[in-house]
Amino acid sequence: MGGITTSIGALVPSVKSELQEEASTAPPSTSTVPEEDRGVVDAEKDVLCPICMQIIKDAFLTACGHSFCYMCIVTHLQNKNDCPCCSHFLTKTHLYPNFLLNKLLAKTSARQIAKTSTPLEQLRQALEQGCEASVKELESLLHVIVEKKKKMEQEEAETNMQILLDFLVFLKKKKLDELNEIQSDLQYIKQDIHAVEKRRIELCHRRDRYAPKMRMLSNDPHSKSLWPSLMDKHRDTTAVSRATTASDQVRLSSSVSKSQKVDLRSSASPLTPWKDASGASDNQNLSPSGLALARKRRVHAQFNELQDCYLQKRRYWSKLHSMQQERDSPGVTREGYTEGLEDFQSVLSTFTRYSRLQVVAELRQGDLFHSANIVSSIEFDRDDELFATAGVSRRIKVFEFSSVVNELADVQCPVAEMMTRSKLSCLSWNKYTKSHIASSDYEGIVTVWDVTTRQSVMEYEEHEKRAWSVDFSPTEPSMLVSGSDDCKVKVWCTKQEASALNIDMKANICSVKYNPGSSVHIAVGSADHNIYYYDLRNISQPLHTLGGHRKAVSYVKFLSNNELGSASTDNTLRLWDVKENVPLRIFRGHANEKNFVGLSVNSEYLACGSETNEVYAYHKAISRPAAWHRFVNSGGDEAEEEPVSYFISAVCWKSDSPTMLTANSQGTIKVLVLAP
Repeated sequence: MGGITTSIGALVPSVKSELQEEASTAPPSTSTVPEEDRGVVDAEKDVLCPICMQIIKDAFLTACGHSFCYMCIVTHLQNKNDCPCCSHFLTKTHLYPNFLLNKLLAKTSARQIAKTSTPLEQLRQALEQGCEASVKELESLLHVIVEKKKKMEQEEAETNMQILLDFLVFLKKKKLDELNEIQSDLQYIKQDIHAVEKRRIELCHRRDRYAPKMRMLSNDPHSKSLWPSLMDKHRDTTAVSRATTASDQVRLSSSVSKSQKVDLRSSASPLTPWKDASGASDNQNLSPSGLALARKRRVHAQFNELQDCYLQKRRYWSKLHSMQQERDSPGVTREGYTEGLEDFQSVLSTFTRYSRLQVVAELRQGDLFHSANIVSSIEFDRDDELFATAGVSRRIKVFEFSSVVNELADVQCPVAEMMTRSKLSCLSWNKYTKSHIASSDYEGIVTVWDVTTRQSVMEYEEHEKRAWSVDFSPTEPSMLVSGSDDCKVKVWCTKQEASALNIDMKANICSVKYNPGSSVHIAVGSADHNIYYYDLRNISQPLHTLGGHRKAVSYVKFLSNNELGSASTDNTLRLWDVKENVPLRIFRGHANEKNFVGLSVNSEYLACGSETNEVYAYHKAISRPAAWHRFVNSGGDEAEEEPVSYFISAVCWKSDSPTMLTANSQGTIKVLVLAP
């Protein structure tokens, strides 16, 4: 059997820490030594053994007048017969005990111990050495010691009681705060239950009012004749306004349920309907009561997250109303269906609406002449009619989305294709000029292309290293920004050949993104683990530095003018409020430690890839995945183990619809739809 060909994608750059401080080789500074202590130090140097350089123990004197430790000189004379100091002939018979030096050393040692020991140790030493003291003096001393002991025990007991009291007071305050918070939360819940029940009763009454009218219309012969035409008209209108993927989803899901396992080895078409890899049943066939039950299960599965979300929104809006009441009309309270409840209902509705990602279509970009098929970037144009792909194959391919979804052609060909000199890292469509698209590549070149003519409009070569990211301004069509491994962010204008602005950073730039509501604010994801939010009118320092990721920030994308999503190789996504400069949420579930795996956002969801060859979708209010889908390998056997090297390399939402494009390191592109 042949070996498995591994796919190596672009690795997210990391900052290599450099030693900023050199080892200090300067000698320690000499401190000022008192005169009396200096004499002691010099005396200690005179009583050091020349052999072991320690204070002499059991001093012996030689015939030549030098003193050594007995064991040191005896060991020396076993090997040589000379004095270590003057090399005079010497044997063991020429050694004599130095009684005077031994006495001096004993006194010096006692003086040193007395100098460094505590008064208690000195007292103990004096008593042990037989200090003369009368019984009366000892009784007085014992009385002092006992009183001191009692005083210390009293102080220790008082300190322990004070610590215990402080702890209990703090605990009481904390629990009272929690109780007050719980009581406030219970009050919110009671008010909201009352408001929801009132709204539900109103809906029931409205249904009861419409039911007789519907029965009258059904019994009216004239209305019966008009009914089919009205239904046809309604279907036609809905078909025009609805995204093309919705009807295809139903058609493809029904065809998948009828078919069994799809064998891609025997399929000649690169575009095939696909069964959801999670193996979930098609919930579209459920009755309304069954769908409601499924949504309730999702609520219970994520109850803790939803509870935190509800309380957070309810407290926020309540605090906001309290501030408004104090400023405008004190004493006025708001009742009924509040903004906080409406805000949470929106989250609950969107989160429970979907539970899985269903495959609508699949497109294989395999190239017979290029084994490298990794798709680094997928982007929709401004109208979501076309999408472009780019990657290590050095080609920008433009496809018509409706054709990919609706036409089961034997060969799905791009409507336009541009060749480049280097591997591509990122794409960005112009938000105003439909035919213009920008690309960044591994040589640091930023190019603006015209899709209709398949020619480059502008080419910028100022970056010195690989350019990872490029983005057109959503409000100023002639402006775009790029980031590179040369630690520079450059702002370009299509009306001039040189860069308009240059921001020097301290680390590699992995991602740059314009704020969708401003032409002067950009977010920069850096390899130094931080996100920098700049006002281009003053680039001397960033407006905010968002820190929290533990590794390089590979992507930054805006959900709204104030909400920023980020991805990092620390296996997390994060949500930030760039207006208030605060973190909002951390998302975990996918695996990302080294590769660019893609990040795409819309107003409600974040989608990212994983190094487990899966794509994940997160609701912005819930930190756990709402849905995910696993890519199967080219063999089509879902039970077969995926090669570890395959990973998701790019994702892109279709505006604010539940449809997304995803690609992996095999070059496989799938159209996925969030499904119930």
